[in-house]
Amino acid sequence: MNLLKNSDIKNAISIKLISSQNYSNNFITDTKHTTWLRLHNFSASEGEICSIPNSNGGIECVYFGVGKQDISLDNDIYQLADPFQLAKLSALPAGIYKLDEQLENAETAYIAFGLSAYNFSRYKPKSDEKPKPQLLLPKSADLPAIQAQVEAICLTRDLVNTPANDLGPAELAKALKDLGAKFGAKYSEIVGDDLLKKGFNLIHTVGRASADASDYATDRAPRYAEFKWSPDKKSQNLPKVTLVGKGVVFDTGGLDLKTAAGMVTMKKDMGGAANVMGLAYMIMSANLPIELTVMIGAVENSVAANAFRPSDVLTSYKGLTIEIGNTDAEGRLVLADMLAYADEAAPDLLLDMATLTGAARVAVGPEIAAYFTDDEKIPAELNSHSAATFDPIWQLPLHKAYLKTMDSRVADLNNLSSMPLAGASTAALFLKQFVEHAKTYIHWDLNAWNISARPARPIGGEAQGIRAIFSMLKQRYT
Repeated sequence: MNLLKNSDIKNAISIKLISSQNYSNNFITDTKHTTWLRLHNFSASEGEICSIPNSNGGIECVYFGVGKQDISLDNDIYQLADPFQLAKLSALPAGIYKLDEQLENAETAYIAFGLSAYNFSRYKPKSDEKPKPQLLLPKSADLPAIQAQVEAICLTRDLVNTPANDLGPAELAKALKDLGAKFGAKYSEIVGDDLLKKGFNLIHTVGRASADASDYATDRAPRYAEFKWSPDKKSQNLPKVTLVGKGVVFDTGGLDLKTAAGMVTMKKDMGGAANVMGLAYMIMSANLPIELTVMIGAVENSVAANAFRPSDVLTSYKGLTIEIGNTDAEGRLVLADMLAYADEAAPDLLLDMATLTGAARVAVGPEIAAYFTDDEKIPAELNSHSAATFDPIWQLPLHKAYLKTMDSRVADLNNLSSMPLAGASTAALFLKQFVEHAKTYIHWDLNAWNISARPARPIGGEAQGIRAIFSMLKQRYT
């Protein structure tokens, strides 16, 4: 663990926060420090680091730039425009460090530093791993809560980064089972043809082509997995929160085959399930007083003789018939069965998370989680918590008039819009047809992948939106 909280540690190396204004105004009283900083062209820009050596060849202290500060703020408390910049301290030599000054957005900054140690090394372990710097948190910091969020995000990243040869439907379901077991949740699953008995025809149809008679395919069968959790098994009338995750472990596109370029990162198509599991980890670690249900549709969209076809008509769990316009619009089919099933319990909050459309990425880019809801109050809550946690999200419209573009001449709905525009909104409208009773429903369209490296956010699998959602739930229910 690179985060510590121990009042007995007395020899931690000081990290001195300094704004560009204070640095320009000769705020530093030690002339030797000033000389050294100027020699190294230090300017106190946000995230800039300069270590001051001591006479023994070690580090006397570290200066960390926080950039230009709002002079209306308390001069003793600094604010980072991007708290993830604190993760740059991970480049320091091994040792125990502490911040001398206070940060306005400290929790996010500490989470960022905690995440700076993340490395997906399952297939490329480092035998010569060097010791990393550790940050000593102040007494006011809630280390267990911070560490739980770090662990949740690392879980999400690990799942998304694992390729489909090692993370098939069975392994994804097992990951959910293991998570539930960690917190005493009640787990169940439905596998293969038993899905048809339950009425989960869409989940079965999408995943059936990956399950043939070979030994390899035994664990590739489609499956529905869920767990139910509450902090106290005797608790009654707790708010019901249901999380639904798209778990397409690999998406070839099916018979509407993707291009090679379009398929290269498709191990991340279970990113919705991974993010739902990360969010559940946060909720259960915090022991929030809710009745939590987590649902995962774990499938692989493969090509085989029994793969579903364009123009097939399928009957959903809800009873609505769906004409297949494109087999690469499979995620919404998996979600549709689960949403209709979840909706029967009329939860107070029902949300799904999915790597669903490229259109959402066109709209908001890869770093922002798009969401859709017809609840008029919750966006203000979510947006406030997004800003507070520096977890970027953006609401996109559920424009009901676009639903007509998903009409079918032979079924209740087509799974593909006839309009080559607003694809994220039409997908969300499709899903909304399977939700009637939930008090609040939110659909999340994620990228779940960093396309470039930033502090504490390496290229690869990523948690998106879950810190903001968790912050909102924590405020609502505690």
